[in-house]
Amino acid sequence: HACETMGATTVICTDKTGTLTENQMRIYRTDFFGLPEQRLDDSVMSRLVEEGIAVNSTALLDLSNPDKPSVLGNPTEGALILWLRNNGVDYRTLREGVERVDEIPFTTERKYMASEVKSGVLPGKTILYVKGAPEIVYSLCRNTEGGVDKAAIDNLLLGYQNQAMRTLGFAYQIVEPGQEAIADGNLVADNLTFMGVVAISDPVRADVPDAVQECLDAGIAIKIVTGDTPNTAKEIARQIGLWKEGDGDRNIITGPEFAALDDKTLYDRVKDLKVISRARPLDKKRLVETLQKRNEVVAVTGDGTNDAPALKAAQVGLSMGDGTSVAKEASDITIVDNSFASIGRAVMWGRSLYHNIQRFILFQMTVNVVACLIVLCGAFMGTESPLTVTQMLWVNLIMDTFAAMALASLPPSERVMKDKPRDRNAFIINRPMRYDIIGMGGLFFVLLLGLLYIFHHADITCLTDLLSLHLDPSSSEMTPYELSLFFTIFVFLQFWNMFNARAFESHGSAFNLKGCSEFDFIALVILVGQILIVTFGGEMFNVTPLKIVDWVIIIAVTSLVLWVGELFRLFKK
Repeated sequence: HACETMGATTVICTDKTGTLTENQMRIYRTDFFGLPEQRLDDSVMSRLVEEGIAVNSTALLDLSNPDKPSVLGNPTEGALILWLRNNGVDYRTLREGVERVDEIPFTTERKYMASEVKSGVLPGKTILYVKGAPEIVYSLCRNTEGGVDKAAIDNLLLGYQNQAMRTLGFAYQIVEPGQEAIADGNLVADNLTFMGVVAISDPVRADVPDAVQECLDAGIAIKIVTGDTPNTAKEIARQIGLWKEGDGDRNIITGPEFAALDDKTLYDRVKDLKVISRARPLDKKRLVETLQKRNEVVAVTGDGTNDAPALKAAQVGLSMGDGTSVAKEASDITIVDNSFASIGRAVMWGRSLYHNIQRFILFQMTVNVVACLIVLCGAFMGTESPLTVTQMLWVNLIMDTFAAMALASLPPSERVMKDKPRDRNAFIINRPMRYDIIGMGGLFFVLLLGLLYIFHHADITCLTDLLSLHLDPSSSEMTPYELSLFFTIFVFLQFWNMFNARAFESHGSAFNLKGCSEFDFIALVILVGQILIVTFGGEMFNVTPLKIVDWVIIIAVTSLVLWVGELFRLFKK
């Protein structure tokens, strides 16, 4: 159900980290004021940086393969302790050397975390370490290491953000006896010193720009919702092809600005938005609900516990394979490889699934129209039904079972990504289907009704007799051979029409059967089954074996249904 709904999706609200990017965080550059670039030394400042990174973190390293350690926990924090390791510092020793006093965990609303510890690098001292969004951490500080001014820090951050880098700010305070740094889960320290910033790179996945363009070509709008800074988010949007030349302030907004918009203003502006930076969880939920008010079908990606409300609110929630269990339970689909390209594949599967359902309905309704009209006409003409109960059972087996399997098993087609999203409230039998059902069903009915009249008023022992036809109005009975001919012609008309149904909405030929092995096999089963029933069915199916020449004529003439369909599709194309 969720996959089919993805086929009708008109907007995708996506995270950045791990979905658009590789989620392989690495330290690009460190700027700890008073330290040499990119390396540590034996100074007090260096020891504070080392301890602050090691203890104010929840990440771990899996060192089972020392040559290629892997991160357990938050990838951003993992990048920091990997940087320590590359500088010859063991984070485990630093953690074991402190006594934890208090802490404030990271949240997307707060955008920082803090740890108060009895230090191991400055014995006898209690130190508060803070880490988080640089502008937030800096706003909490009274001092800056080395006396660096705010303008220099802002320019430094802007340069990294324009390169789509994630940035973190660091601060510390030596807590004197009797001072409070953390009270009731809140930061109350008032003498923090800003230590510096770290730039972390997380490259865009190689397949994402093409996947984004595929979705845009399919008429699906994409909106990035991220906790990163506006410049970082905008640069990522530019790299993936979402941010175009000419886009401006109306297409990007920060979380606080978004929250400040009243409902009417947001309703009017929401379709123009492409990037929401510094977003909070409730911003994503409100975005989804506003889009839905505009009759959009919304898919949302998320990996954290805080994403659960938005995942629940969306028509399709897409959790990430490495996301939390809460996010997975709130979602409808889990993207195992975390890649945006997989979301595009879900759209392709959903649209193809919907078309497969339409193809089966098209085929089934055509068969039903013809069968019902023929049986009714036979009754109104005062004759016995030209199709017996067992013959109708075989027709229903073809129609409801074999054809359902054949048409439902058709593989997804990339061509569906060139179409615009369908109206989710539209009736599944669209106008082209109605024309096909009425037109093809009516044509088959007229042909079969004509044959029925001929078989009632002429003695046909072979189809070649139709070339020298003599009608006898006084004759009104059909011979068993004529009934067998009628039954076989009826089935083969539907058999060839199954190929036309298979080509419906494919924008291609019915002979393009690549990857359709199930369809080919079932078509063969129907063909062989019809031959066996007519040849050996006897009294059970009220049939008699047909001559070879009649088989050749029936297969050749009824195949015109397919050839005419191919010409029509070629002309339409």
